[in-house]
Amino acid sequence: MPETPDLSVIVHGPNVQDHLPTLLDTLDAHPLTGVEVIVAAVGDWAREAAERHTPAFTVLPLPDGAGDAAARAAGAARASGRWLHFVHAKDGLPPGAPRTIAEHAATLPGTGDGTVDVLLFDHVRSTWRASGLPSPDGPRLARAGRADLALDDRAALLGLTPLLGNRAVRAGFWRAHERLLTTDDEPFAAYAALLLADRVACLPHPAYEERRLRPESLPPVTPKQRYALVERYETLLDLAAGRPAVHTVLYDLMVRDCLRTFTRAGMPDDVAREFFHRASLAARRHRPEGHRRPAGLEGVRRSLLEQDARAEYRVLQAANRTRRGVRSAARTGRHRAGTRLRALQYRRALAEPVDPHLAVFSAYWARGVACNPAAIAAKLAELAPSVHPVWVVTAPGAALLPPGTDHVVPGTRRYWEVLARAKYLVNNVNFPDAVVKRPGTVHVQTHHGTPLKRMGLDQMPYPAAARGLDFQALLERVDKWDYSVSANSHSTRMWQRAYPSRHTSLDHGYPRNDVYYTAGAAEVRAVRERLGIAPGHRAVLYAPTHRDYEAGWTPRLDLAALADRLGEETILLVRAHYFYETATSPLAGLRRTGRIIDVSSYDPVEELCLAADALVTDYSSIMFDYANLDRPIVIHADDWETYRTTRGVYFDLMAEAPGPVARDQAELTEILTTDAWRDERAAKARAAFRRRFCEYDDGRAAERVVRRVFLGEDERTLPPVLPVEERTPAPSPEEATTS
Repeated sequence: MPETPDLSVIVHGPNVQDHLPTLLDTLDAHPLTGVEVIVAAVGDWAREAAERHTPAFTVLPLPDGAGDAAARAAGAARASGRWLHFVHAKDGLPPGAPRTIAEHAATLPGTGDGTVDVLLFDHVRSTWRASGLPSPDGPRLARAGRADLALDDRAALLGLTPLLGNRAVRAGFWRAHERLLTTDDEPFAAYAALLLADRVACLPHPAYEERRLRPESLPPVTPKQRYALVERYETLLDLAAGRPAVHTVLYDLMVRDCLRTFTRAGMPDDVAREFFHRASLAARRHRPEGHRRPAGLEGVRRSLLEQDARAEYRVLQAANRTRRGVRSAARTGRHRAGTRLRALQYRRALAEPVDPHLAVFSAYWARGVACNPAAIAAKLAELAPSVHPVWVVTAPGAALLPPGTDHVVPGTRRYWEVLARAKYLVNNVNFPDAVVKRPGTVHVQTHHGTPLKRMGLDQMPYPAAARGLDFQALLERVDKWDYSVSANSHSTRMWQRAYPSRHTSLDHGYPRNDVYYTAGAAEVRAVRERLGIAPGHRAVLYAPTHRDYEAGWTPRLDLAALADRLGEETILLVRAHYFYETATSPLAGLRRTGRIIDVSSYDPVEELCLAADALVTDYSSIMFDYANLDRPIVIHADDWETYRTTRGVYFDLMAEAPGPVARDQAELTEILTTDAWRDERAAKARAAFRRRFCEYDDGRAAERVVRRVFLGEDERTLPPVLPVEERTPAPSPEEATTS
């Protein structure tokens, strides 16, 4: 029979903001004897992440919506270890932590007198700003020492951060008290485990990583959850009856947490009034006999709580805020006159009612009518013509707008007026920091590509990508989003991870990609004619991306030599990244040389894709869009290792490429001058890529977005997404020519 493990690590919960894969990779990278890993995976994303590690881990699939208590219970029921360690899917484990816990737990008395039921250990904390921060628990654990003891002899241990992750529990003890410990209220379970334990032991060593998610990324706290804080402590204090030292520590913790919650939570007034009243009753009911309040301001606060003097407490708060505000104003100084005038105009406009028939659109930092916003605006005109669109466009770009396009130039008076009054704001980047999110308005973030490279907060560890970025300001912009448009579940997970907020993901596809399914042979022929591509010629679109670690565009190919090798019947359509000024780019001397056409300024890029027989790119997100056409894609990755190291990536493109990969120009030339660019192997790779990254694109994405956002339709009534196998993309140039 297999030996009973010393420790069962029970990973539980949904794949929140895509943190679960990192946790599982850490566990899988350090396999241990005497330790089993059970993953109680809530939802499809968690299950998919866990199943990539089978058979190393035992995976228990649980349905979406299963709570933490149900997941922990399922994992504990399957566990066979002597000790249980519950690890939430959002958190982490330092390398070697399971071994440290298992080895120490194996030395503790597990039967008879002196049985140790709970092993406490230190942890580190991580936020979006920093990782590996020390917890405040280390000194308290060090003072307790390594000898096992009764909680009554060291009641201060109740002051440790109430996590199940920073304690391991004896399996028999857990099962004996499972009914009380199995709750979605993790702090309650953490406290209760200590109160119920015969003896506890301490290990002053960090063996857990608590990842603190942004409150702005979590569902709003309900009034019931607010009141539950008071109920939690009252139940715990009842459990501690007859244990004076323990009762006193718990009481102080309750008062501290209630006052902090009331002070910081920003509750509606009626909820705040009821919360303060309930906390006041609990403070009076459970106050230990002879208990003395602390001196100073903290003592005044506690006295006001016990008196249920909420109004007086608010006055005290206001006075403190006023003092801080005066000091801050003295440091800040005055705004410039122009800024004050703009702010005054904007504030006046904000006082006007929100216009339910006004929508503001912008794309690529106000470059023009383009990308997902353009596709949404076009469908909006068809399905909801009562909503008036206004585009934000720079003054130089305004001359290039389609006739009749209503627009505003950034910084003008009307610009601030429409931003203040529009109900709908749609952008594929972010609006300026000064834009206020008004109640009743709807902000739609469409994005402008599927992420291969790290985005948002995930750029922080990469100096080349993070240079000049203010991540706090970024998050404040992200918090204004109501909706985030996604083309595939990979993007959905990465956006939740890179931009943690409460936005709703619209898993409807990228509207800009609809044209790849709605265009016909006539449209394909027309684009090729505009570009001057003769019938029977092969057009290869070359679209490299930007490198954060380069000051400008460094040519990675000798385009003239490549064109010569490909022959007279191949046309190279070369599109530089929009970050670069094409007038000064290396393409300037190659424009319109016959077989090389500079299309860097050609819009929309979707037409270039329709015209191309094949795509050559490196790490540009154009590959994900072009894959919808089911046409050949070749990856030129001469600097993959540098790009991956300096920019950071979400997956290994070399292992999941949409077609053949060339590491230098010679390999690329070989691929394009043989059938390797379109052979069976290339088609197989492309099919797998399309299934993963063209998941929601089927030609009706814009319709789904408009119906959901502007018409308020229920998601269940929207046109369903067709399976990839049932979609018919636009005809290839060869098919368009012969049709």
